[in-house]
Amino acid sequence: MTSTNATGTHGAVLEESVPTTDTALVELRDAGKSYGNIRALHGIDLKVYSGKVTCVLGDNGAGKSTLIKIVSGLHQHTEGEFLVQGETVRFSTPREALDKGIATVYQDLATVPLMPVWRNFFLGSELTKGPWPVRRLDIEKMKKTADEELRNMGIVLDDLEQPIGTLSGGQRQCVAIARAVHFGARVLILDEPTAALGVKQSGVVLKYIAAARDRGLGVIFITHNPHHAYMVGDHFSVLRLGTMELSAERSRITLEELTNHMAGGAELAALKHELSQVRGVDVEELPEEADLQVGAPQPN
Repeated sequence: MTSTNATGTHGAVLEESVPTTDTALVELRDAGKSYGNIRALHGIDLKVYSGKVTCVLGDNGAGKSTLIKIVSGLHQHTEGEFLVQGETVRFSTPREALDKGIATVYQDLATVPLMPVWRNFFLGSELTKGPWPVRRLDIEKMKKTADEELRNMGIVLDDLEQPIGTLSGGQRQCVAIARAVHFGARVLILDEPTAALGVKQSGVVLKYIAAARDRGLGVIFITHNPHHAYMVGDHFSVLRLGTMELSAERSRITLEELTNHMAGGAELAALKHELSQVRGVDVEELPEEADLQVGAPQPN
């Protein structure tokens, strides 16, 4: 059962888990994006389900940023179809995507470092009270709501008045996730949330990604780290040079296979013979092409 309370301007507080359905919350069918003569993305098939973490991996220039921009409404696709809960859409602005329940947490987090935590939580969607035209900020309600929502995600801060810039990178990421959930997100796009974090803080962020999934959200986790992806992912898609090189459920791929795909294992396998002619290069540990097939039997 889903409980909803009116909040701000964009949606409802998700106090209970969102019920899962067989219909994908977000789906791309043979989607692509061209900038003039440059084809940045093409042939992309992607489904995001409620209560699942879909990991999109790829190196720099693979097309991850373009994919984010299409799903978040920043750019429009030029090929294929884009569906939200089975309905074909073409967003003109990120606000339209947000109205459909798609929220994006970028690497810069869109926060103001010197503002208090509670102000950042409601940044751009402040609650007000009193008659127009002398309405004023409802500071107490915003503080109380921010504290409750953070605690619902398991985040306990001693002082919501402290500047958000004094929090650790992991804590800031978690505040941004809790903010997106509060404002009605059903699909949460996370852009490299662990890229600039240490091991401990990365673990904190991964914990809250799992918490968002357990609350019924569909999560798109963009990362270049296969180990982080494998800890929380349910489905893995690897992009390379604007195309989908791999799409596999967790049960059909091992961490080693995923790492090989991310590391360009296919290219290394193809070059194994040439590398073997170079003195001082040990090619014994390089993967064979057969080893890179998803679900291929592993050596004993």
